[in-house]
Amino acid sequence: MTKQEELQNIQVKLNSFECSITADITVFGYVDGKLKILLIKRSFGHYKDHWHIPGGVMEANETIEDCAAKVLFALTGFRDIHFEQVKTYSAMDRHPLKRVITVCFYALVKPENHPLALRDNVTRIDWFDVDKLPEKFGYDHEKLIKEAYSFVRNNLKHKLIVGELLPKTFTLQELQSLYEDILDIKLDRRNFRKRIFQMDVLVNTEKKKPGAKGGPFLYRLK
Repeated sequence: MTKQEELQNIQVKLNSFECSITADITVFGYVDGKLKILLIKRSFGHYKDHWHIPGGVMEANETIEDCAAKVLFALTGFRDIHFEQVKTYSAMDRHPLKRVITVCFYALVKPENHPLALRDNVTRIDWFDVDKLPEKFGYDHEKLIKEAYSFVRNNLKHKLIVGELLPKTFTLQELQSLYEDILDIKLDRRNFRKRIFQMDVLVNTEKKKPGAKGGPFLYRLK
């Protein structure tokens, strides 16, 4: 085969292989010092009696981000949630019906801001501790959860990705406690604050936390 023929083989053509593309969203919540994952059971499709993360197929007139927002609202009722991409999964046996490639996202939310309600075709919806996942997952969703959780933890070491997990203003101790809960480690106070200030992502509001005389300063994200 000539180099010209090799180049022709890697270009998109009308008869190039096609498959379905889906968006799956791992929604993490923070409750009482524990990181949780939102899971659902559905009354339609494959694996009806199994737990899933919210997910669905991308249509011709959508971007993958549009699809993720659509799916999240359809299955949970959550609107205007900020989510970021984790990874693309393309194993040939992911779906029992046909070849399906999925793009996995993560979101960090406060469960109290998003009350749970059963949507059409959703039979159960609940929060689970990330270290106490239920049995019987559909598709490869348990793998997606574990890898998304690892992705979030690794990213925390390099940038501040707290989503809705903190109030608009917070103390440095509250921020450190959040890190310790998610990373499941005890952090040195001095080193933690040095690292956070190096990130240059916080603004000191010059206000102090009410309720304690001479209390700690409140910060906000830039």
